[in-house]
Amino acid sequence: MVQISTNDLKNGTVLDLDGQLWAVIWFQHHKPGKGNTVVRSKLKHVLSGKVVDRTFNSDTKVESASVDRREMQYLYHDGEAFVFMDATSYEQLPIPDAVVGDGKDYLLENMMATVATHEGNPLYIDLPPSVELEITYTEPGLQGDRSSAGTKPATLETGKQIQVPLFIESGTRVKVRTEDGSYLGRV
Repeated sequence: MVQISTNDLKNGTVLDLDGQLWAVIWFQHHKPGKGNTVVRSKLKHVLSGKVVDRTFNSDTKVESASVDRREMQYLYHDGEAFVFMDATSYEQLPIPDAVVGDGKDYLLENMMATVATHEGNPLYIDLPPSVELEITYTEPGLQGDRSSAGTKPATLETGKQIQVPLFIESGTRVKVRTEDGSYLGRV
């Protein structure tokens, strides 16, 4: 662990606070009218995703955790874990379902993703902002049907259901935002 000053915080820095790993997602230096400068921050728990506000006194020393982020290729799911391979060393790393979370809805074999590890333990995966997936099933859209604001449910090749416009048919490749599963357009 490396000690850093709270004045040196940056977005994406991972801190070890009381044995828990927290990622800095926002920070701001604040000088009130009276008193010392403080650093306000929003921290996201790396494992649970819980977000908390935390204020540090200026120039306080905190522990920075070393997080290794590597570009890895998704190979397959073996029933218990998603297996990723480092493209440079060909080392395979099984990542438990709980760590992958909702990312499983956007993973296809041979897809690249950034895998973050701490002391050899996988923490999380970062998917690209959007992915291209095929619609495997959707009802035909009726042109006059506006009861659902011009959208209908569709099932992607990964099994995830999203809302798409009425003109989209089965077999169409679409672009989907990985953050919230929203439809971005046809490919």
